[in-house]
Amino acid sequence: MLNRDSIRDGIVFKMLQENQHLNNIAPRTAEERAASLNATLAQAPAGTLDGDVWVFGYGSLVWNPAFEFAEKRRGRIYGYHRAYCIWTHMGRGTPDNPGLMLALDRGGSCCGAAFRIARDKLEEELSILWAREMAMNSYVPAWVTVHTDTGPANGLTFTIDRRHERYVGCLPPDIAASHLATAEGYLGTSAEYLENTVAHLEELGIRDANLLDLHRRVTALQRKRPVDA
Repeated sequence: MLNRDSIRDGIVFKMLQENQHLNNIAPRTAEERAASLNATLAQAPAGTLDGDVWVFGYGSLVWNPAFEFAEKRRGRIYGYHRAYCIWTHMGRGTPDNPGLMLALDRGGSCCGAAFRIARDKLEEELSILWAREMAMNSYVPAWVTVHTDTGPANGLTFTIDRRHERYVGCLPPDIAASHLATAEGYLGTSAEYLENTVAHLEELGIRDANLLDLHRRVTALQRKRPVDA
């Protein structure tokens, strides 16, 4: 599992570089990531960077944020929904049996985890976050309004780039489940990713109907798989 130290030490870039032949896409350099981060911060709503900054997580960030934060809350954003809409050929799958990763796609709303990063740690922690989430060009960072029990706040999140070659849109549930049940890459299985997301969302009191349906389908498919002799 990825952690703060390994990400800071460049493990994501190294893994992507070593396995570039699987994606045919070069990972972003440290300079490119820094430019992306600076451009995103320059677009922050007025006053946002005067204090602590929120990050909205909807998938693996919910159960493995891998950055230091001062507070974690349940939050909801509008204008995007959580979806398995991008293939993974490395982390949770292979070119022959690609897995699926979650992203935020247009429309609807999404409940997830809101993390507050202290202002004095913002530069280092966002650099770590960028090394993980923006190592490739599949995501677009976005400023959103995160609604929490104590009120709204401006926050950062990562939305899907629909122009990306691995974007698949809305797959039929049976097709998505078949990949999630069987795909595995160097970070583990797609099924494990789904199970962790469902479990940790439920810890926040969030029951995502689409994820729960996929989880039931994946569990049923795995039970039908033959046991190796």
